[in-house]
Amino acid sequence: MQIDADGARIGLRYPVECGLVGDAAKTLRALSSRLKARDDRKFLQAAQKSVKTWREQLAEQGALRDTPMKPQVVAYELNRLLNDDCIVTTDSGTNTSWAARFLDIRGDMQFSVSGNLASMACGLPYANAAALAFPGRQVVALVGDGGLSMLMAELATAAKYGLNVKIVVLKNDSLGQIKWEQMAFLGNPKFGCELQPIDYAAVATACGARGFSVDDPAQCAAILREVLGAPGPVLVEAVVDGNEPPLPQKVSFEQTRHMVEALARGTPNAGKIVKRLARDTIRQLT
Repeated sequence: MQIDADGARIGLRYPVECGLVGDAAKTLRALSSRLKARDDRKFLQAAQKSVKTWREQLAEQGALRDTPMKPQVVAYELNRLLNDDCIVTTDSGTNTSWAARFLDIRGDMQFSVSGNLASMACGLPYANAAALAFPGRQVVALVGDGGLSMLMAELATAAKYGLNVKIVVLKNDSLGQIKWEQMAFLGNPKFGCELQPIDYAAVATACGARGFSVDDPAQCAAILREVLGAPGPVLVEAVVDGNEPPLPQKVSFEQTRHMVEALARGTPNAGKIVKRLARDTIRQLT
């Protein structure tokens, strides 16, 4: 069943047996009088158990103190510091994966991502627009270094108008999403994904904003707290492990086969990637 205010979106992402067009709250209230309560709670209990297990796994990943710092740590600690009415923006990349897993959308929070277009670079412009429209709300852009480098001049825009924007950059000197797609979907070694290292904290400072940098997972929460508490535009460059794969919760056999092929064909740092994959598998099994 799918409820959507826009009838054109019914069945757009997943086949449905019953499509209902309308406001979700009103539709559910109208529907509830037609439903009968079930005594069998197995389905509900199974779903609740799965969610509990998933959240426990996320908490374990967020508590990792390995170095290089894991991107999971940054997203996990950021989530704990967000206001319930904040506005979060991302563009498309591995930053989207970490945001989707670790950021709990709660209260009056809003989340914007270039999902349908799957484009990079727009995370910071989205945030600037949100800060202009809602100057009293916390606005956070969680972006990757590849996306930010495409429209880095928007830092000057944020500084010029004193926008209350906080930019969290996951820096791994790589087009991470493309790299992992090449490996897991095509079975090819990464190609053309390396980025020239940029000191994003220095760039932010040069544009008139404040710039921070963190690479120690033990200091991540404190730095993020300082960044979010500072007035005006502030950027924090979080240097993270570029060999940390954003694996889905369930990995298909085909994805595993492609990954093995990619590693065998000469992917750089193959040993480190295998180590990360083995670590994640062992943690899930235990």
